[in-house]
Amino acid sequence: MKTSVIGFPRIGTDRELKFASEKYFKGVISAEELQETAKTLRIRHIKKQHEAGVTFIPSNDFSFYDNVLDTAFLCNIVPARYKELGLSDLDTFFAMARGYQGEKGDVKALAMKKWYNTNYHYIVPELEDEAEISLAGNKPFAEYDEAKAEGISTKPVLTGAYTLLDLCRFTGRKNREDVLTDIVKAYKDIIKKFEERGAEWIQFDEPSFVKDLDENDKAFLVKLYKGILEEKKNIKVLIQTYFGDVRDIYEILAELPVDGIGLDLVEGKLTAALIEKYGFPKDKTLFAGLVNGKNIWKNNYAKTLGVLNGLKEKGIDTVLSTSCSLLHVPYTLASEEKLSEDYKKYFAFAYEKLNELKELSLLAENGAYENESSFAKNAALFKEKRDCENKEVQERLKAVKEEDYTRLPKRSEREKLQKETLKLPKFPTTTIGSFPQTADVKKNRSAFRKGEITEEQYKSFNQAKIERVIRWQESIGLDVLVHGEYERNDMVEYFGESLDGYLFTEKAWVQSYGTRCLKPPIIWGDISRRKPITVDWSVYAQSLTDKFVKGMLTGPVTIFNWSFPREDVSMKESISQIALAIRDEVLDLEKNGIKIIQIDEAALREKLPLRKSDWYSEYLDFAIPAFRLVHSKVKPETQIHTHMCYSEFTDIIPAIDNMDADVITFEASRSDLLILDSLKEHNFETEVGPGVYDIHSPRVPSVDEIVTALRKMRQKIDDEKLWINPDCGLKTRGEEETKQSLINLVRAGEIIRKEA
Repeated sequence: MKTSVIGFPRIGTDRELKFASEKYFKGVISAEELQETAKTLRIRHIKKQHEAGVTFIPSNDFSFYDNVLDTAFLCNIVPARYKELGLSDLDTFFAMARGYQGEKGDVKALAMKKWYNTNYHYIVPELEDEAEISLAGNKPFAEYDEAKAEGISTKPVLTGAYTLLDLCRFTGRKNREDVLTDIVKAYKDIIKKFEERGAEWIQFDEPSFVKDLDENDKAFLVKLYKGILEEKKNIKVLIQTYFGDVRDIYEILAELPVDGIGLDLVEGKLTAALIEKYGFPKDKTLFAGLVNGKNIWKNNYAKTLGVLNGLKEKGIDTVLSTSCSLLHVPYTLASEEKLSEDYKKYFAFAYEKLNELKELSLLAENGAYENESSFAKNAALFKEKRDCENKEVQERLKAVKEEDYTRLPKRSEREKLQKETLKLPKFPTTTIGSFPQTADVKKNRSAFRKGEITEEQYKSFNQAKIERVIRWQESIGLDVLVHGEYERNDMVEYFGESLDGYLFTEKAWVQSYGTRCLKPPIIWGDISRRKPITVDWSVYAQSLTDKFVKGMLTGPVTIFNWSFPREDVSMKESISQIALAIRDEVLDLEKNGIKIIQIDEAALREKLPLRKSDWYSEYLDFAIPAFRLVHSKVKPETQIHTHMCYSEFTDIIPAIDNMDADVITFEASRSDLLILDSLKEHNFETEVGPGVYDIHSPRVPSVDEIVTALRKMRQKIDDEKLWINPDCGLKTRGEEETKQSLINLVRAGEIIRKEA
């Protein structure tokens, strides 16, 4: 059986792309050196897939930052403000992704949002009325040629035209209908150039096909693809969907003049039923997404082969595929030297998933596969009982009552008490939590982990850092301080290390955005708090100042969403277990005198179903109560904060208000404060701090820029409810830019107070 990979990780097993990119940003290496690193990685990845026997190997799945931005750039969807900088193509691309502040100008980055229901972030293209959509680049063709030069035939991959326009932000009067002719021509030109190169297949990624689509969407989709495909000749076109099922357009896809349709049989809960009900067109190939591209547990061969056999019996021409790009999983278990084989045998990272594709393809060709060693070994693994249950945790969760989800008194009464108790000024200034993780901070943590310094030395170093950052925050006049989080490697892994039920890796890095990589921990079993996690650091920081220092926690939904979850229990059960563990931490902080506690839920929207009809029944009905469970038992005077970033929140504002926090900080600056209208429309009750500047860009916002943002905020948010803060934590920024940005933030706050 033929096999296909939708996309492959690109950062490198040792994060080579991250480090090379960061050196380029600092001027340490040249563009040519950066390109050479990228080429090395691309060739390594296609060769690895070729050696594993993958039939359809992707090319152009590589990016220096993001594939959606790549496709927008390729189609000349580049706002004028970036073109006017007069930079090279590479630097213009990076200016769109990161912003630019230098001798040629000062521009913010494009907005950044979560990629559907993952923790990967894409860059939101902006389509101006004046833009002339056309094929304007060479990247996918160059990378196809590069692979061909290595003797490897690949399947070029691009963001599909429908998804590209669906994710675009139209900044003027035009809409997608107005650009239909131009986008069709651009994609026809792309197909033609690949036909000239002799490419056999081209893959158009269309994850937006799994969302709710109305009659207008369907009509546009048909016009779009009939136009794009009307002149294609020898090349075969694959429409690749993932992250759900295509229930709204299954029959439409079956009628399109394409050669292959990729369907997700892992997350697509109705995919199998759609095939059963409508059949599958005889003139098309089904790319069956059966090897999970988002989670790291081994594939159950018996189940997968059962599905493949069923498709075979129906006479469907089938290619075995990953369910989505392998971008969302780490590279290889071979890098994990400390993780016991007792655990590792249950997992498959990207390299191991290539082997699963190979073994499954061979087994699928063999009618009597039950006696094959690869099948027998896999079957034996799934018969084993994992040691992952904790009866005490399960009983504690069963004992939770309905009243445990409700905080008393109601928010309006708490707000009055908190203003009397905390006595904060109007428009309080604060940061989201972390301060720059400089080289000495990372070195100290690494030395402690390696046993090169004592625990006392480790703590003394961090305490000195905490005192320094507290004094500095006092000196510039911030109202609510933070301790800097110098002890934390990651906002999820750090907490997981003090929770029973978690496993940790050494090099299982996954790209979050650009050069930012995370190492998601693995939820192995039932979760409980082993010991206090943040209390000592918070208490120490608070002892240094008369100002309030926020206790900083990660919320249960984010901890779950940024981990590799179990597949043997429900999402609701795992999140609820984590909620009880974090509640223990919240109550310990309060007991030790911490008056303001921030419980970050940056990833709240991440696992929200892509179809609105499933939002509450399959997610919000337990995710929101889980957050309330964390803080429902604190005193009315204790102020509970939360934070969210880089997702589309405007459509779930009522649910966010229902979290019953006292203050919420949002990412807002990078999306031009568009969330303000939604807050006003829904009479948002929670005090709110929309971010006044983008921390994912190296540029320093001016005082005037922040003042302008705050004036816009005051038009939509009551003065008594408005906080002033950056978009997100500051750990990835440099010290000097951080200091100047916060000084400007405080000065802007002073100006706004005088105006109020």
